[in-house]
Amino acid sequence: MSTSTPPAATAVRVRGLRRVFGARPVLDGLELTLARGEFLALLGASGSGKTTLLRILGALDGADGGEALVPEARTIVFQEPRLIPSKKVLANVTVGLPRGAATRATGLRALAEVGLERHADAWPATLSGGEAQRVALARALVREPELLLLDEPFAALDALTRLRMQDLVGELRRIHRPAVLLVTHDVDEAVRLADRVAVLRDGRLVTDEPVTVARPRDPGDPAFVALRRRLLADLGVHPSEEAPPHDPAPATVSPEGVLA
Repeated sequence: MSTSTPPAATAVRVRGLRRVFGARPVLDGLELTLARGEFLALLGASGSGKTTLLRILGALDGADGGEALVPEARTIVFQEPRLIPSKKVLANVTVGLPRGAATRATGLRALAEVGLERHADAWPATLSGGEAQRVALARALVREPELLLLDEPFAALDALTRLRMQDLVGELRRIHRPAVLLVTHDVDEAVRLADRVAVLRDGRLVTDEPVTVARPRDPGDPAFVALRRRLLADLGVHPSEEAPPHDPAPATVSPEGVLA
């Protein structure tokens, strides 16, 4: 596999990407393009290769064939915030930045963007789950990445905090304009946030379409509901397994590919 910088208008270009575990191809000739500034949500059951793709794009894993072109300025936010417990919040945000007089001011601006400037001198152990994830976002965006990779960053949060974090990511994306690849099991989250939604199954994309639902996106909007049902069908969820229309729980996909 080759990895290099993509053309100017493209943040990600994947061609014929393969990753095999044992005798099983997790990614099987995958084709994907992501434009600069575009937000793509990637859905699929556990084991479908979503995180494997994200790790390859983030240079945390290798591939067994094909081509992946990505910008050098890229960063990943995981489901776990992965803060350094021995460093205070501000030091976690600025870790890895070139040392200098502007480092503290840069970190404080990033914390202000996520509403945590007053927590600069706090220890990670004192933060709630949502606060810790906001620090992880600040740490990612302080580097001004051209590509932001999000690996189910809200999955461990309660429903209300998850919605607030989704709003925050949408606002930060509007300000910083990175290309975003979000890996998620949450169909509603994908439709709510993304410009495009893709479904990964058997190592290939079986769906890749723009989200044309008007913003702000209401889960009760007929266009939202229609897209949600199409995506669930592509994920192998039978209509009878869908949550009731007024069920506040988001539609997610379990490891077996059924609604959870």
